Amino acid sequence: MSRPLPLHRGVSGMRNLSNSNDFWDSEVKDKTEKEDLDRNRASDQSYLSLRFPFRLLCPDNSPSKYGITENGFASDPFSVGSPRSRHKLTVLFLKLSLVVIVILALTGSFWWTLSISTLSRGHIFHGYRRLQEQLVLDLWDIGELSLGASRMKEIDFCPEESENHIPCFNISENLALGYSDGSEYDRQCGQGSRQSCLVLPPVNYKIPLRWPTGRDVIWVANVKITGQEVFTSGSLTKRMMMLEEEQISFRSASLMFDGVEDYSHQIAEMIGLRNESNFIQAGVRTILDIGCGYGSFGAHLFSKQLLTMCIANYESSGSQVQLTLERGLPAMIGSFNSKQLPYPSLSFDMLHCARCGIDWDEKDGIFLIEVDRVLKPGGYFVWTSPLTNVQSFLRNKEKQKRWNFVRDFAENLCWELMSQQEETVLWKKTSKKNCYNSRKPGSGPPICSKGQDVESPYYRPLQNCIGGTHSRRWLPIEERPTWPSRSNFNKNELALYGLHSEELNEDTTDSRTAVRNYWSLLSPLIFSDHPKRPGDEDPSPPYNMLRNVLDMNARYGGLNAALLEAGKSVWVMNVVPTSGPNYLPLILDRGYVGVLHDWCEAFPTYPRTYDMVHADGLLSLETSQHRRCTMLDLFTEIDRLLRPEGWILFRDAAPLVESARALTTRLKWDARIIEIESNSDERLLICQKPFFKKQAM
Repeated sequence: MSRPLPLHRGVSGMRNLSNSNDFWDSEVKDKTEKEDLDRNRASDQSYLSLRFPFRLLCPDNSPSKYGITENGFASDPFSVGSPRSRHKLTVLFLKLSLVVIVILALTGSFWWTLSISTLSRGHIFHGYRRLQEQLVLDLWDIGELSLGASRMKEIDFCPEESENHIPCFNISENLALGYSDGSEYDRQCGQGSRQSCLVLPPVNYKIPLRWPTGRDVIWVANVKITGQEVFTSGSLTKRMMMLEEEQISFRSASLMFDGVEDYSHQIAEMIGLRNESNFIQAGVRTILDIGCGYGSFGAHLFSKQLLTMCIANYESSGSQVQLTLERGLPAMIGSFNSKQLPYPSLSFDMLHCARCGIDWDEKDGIFLIEVDRVLKPGGYFVWTSPLTNVQSFLRNKEKQKRWNFVRDFAENLCWELMSQQEETVLWKKTSKKNCYNSRKPGSGPPICSKGQDVESPYYRPLQNCIGGTHSRRWLPIEERPTWPSRSNFNKNELALYGLHSEELNEDTTDSRTAVRNYWSLLSPLIFSDHPKRPGDEDPSPPYNMLRNVLDMNARYGGLNAALLEAGKSVWVMNVVPTSGPNYLPLILDRGYVGVLHDWCEAFPTYPRTYDMVHADGLLSLETSQHRRCTMLDLFTEIDRLLRPEGWILFRDAAPLVESARALTTRLKWDARIIEIESNSDERLLICQKPFFKKQAM
């Protein structure tokens, strides 16, 4: 068999030469072949110019149909193996591509000009925004995928010592860094404070009891406390609890002379009211309880439609905040040691301190200045302490000196001493700004300048000046509508917050619809997980399981308002992210509780705090910022905050929800995506945290 002959240079046609009989001898045949080859050259050039890009992207190892020479190189000038041919083919391809692009651009521009109109501009802008969101999401996914397949594995569980751990609160580490004089208890959030594992519950953890029973009885295994800590506690409200074999029961009505009911009744009488049920008529709705014991004061007032936020220092064991939260009551870690609280000025109607452990006479009264900042005009400060007992002055001159300082300092803050009974003192903050200017020169702290008077500080150092006086929200509590009317604002009132009535009405309508949808979706699921006992009536949510909700992007407090309107006896922690617009002053003025927070940092609470977490638009908000954290960091923190079998609701743009759904498998959450009929651009992601039981060693 004869070997194939090399193709002549310049011939674009293709011939398979197998033997000498394949050659044509006549001149007529030669002429005919030349014409055929010329025609084939034109067609092959066009074919190769289209095929070339795919050959580059998808190369194969099959022999070229154009023939191979003895040296192994293709003799065809358009062969991919020749540098010169590749150059020619590339130039040709670029020319053709340029022509196509120009034609498409002109055509698109022509149709754009014809089709654009006033009605279509909104759709165009909306589509452009969706493209931006998709671009951000794609970049995020690329970044996650670039880290390799190891990033897609499930997250490990934390070690046992982390079951009550709170990032940003590490007393021993703070002491090692040189913090002292009380600042070691402060929140210190650094890059190393994030937790990249899933917190397991204690060994004998049990799902909390239903409300209202669960408000007065908790499982002792769910919290970190010893029997010794229960019985040796000296706090007024801490003593009102009994330790049984597996449970801790809190007595809201004790036979002790200082029972919570008698105590709150005493405070009402000191204001001039018949009893605590009349607090609302006096303009009191929200109360900040400092060093709250185990929340008995707030638990009693909750039935009176009063909302009490408990704050206390971080404690590794026997925590006031942890036990209060386990009862399902509002609480968070906060201290007066060195930083301002993350609440706006003029936030609360009453501040309460019953043997709270704060020495108000220290640091030149700067703690009292912070009390004055967060207290509304005309609000009340209640202090119960052995230091205020007049009888003790006769035996201890040092106590008398300290009491005199607090009394005189309060007077220089323009507080009116309304009443003093036994160990309890009650002051009323002034309702008139001109009181500060009428003080004697040099008496009391100065008024903050406009630059110092920040309305919503975020853990800023304590200020030695009177704040809130520059706020447009300065309005005495007795002049505000009483609860629940105060949750509704007219057009002029909303203008103080830079808000239009249409915006609030739209948010209210959306929230009402959302609450109806959430409850219709969740109620069957809750009852299927926790069947009712025989003979029990179907309790309406949230009496079955839901006691509290963490709203991670509260906006105007619409979800809180909708839950109350629907008759749900559930309280909401309204969180306003630092990365978005700040309407926290509006939320607090409506009679709700809330806090400012950066979601790239750990929330100041213990693990297993909330029954439900709600995040509407949070993913879009966080992805639009220059993030210091990832979506996985955010989800890990949510898992820490949520109790076992708790629920998470994400409502956001469809691409972001799809991305979030992919992450839920890493956290071992059960998840499903629900389409929202009223808005095809958004999706609802419903997740449930499983109950992983730790095995006893």
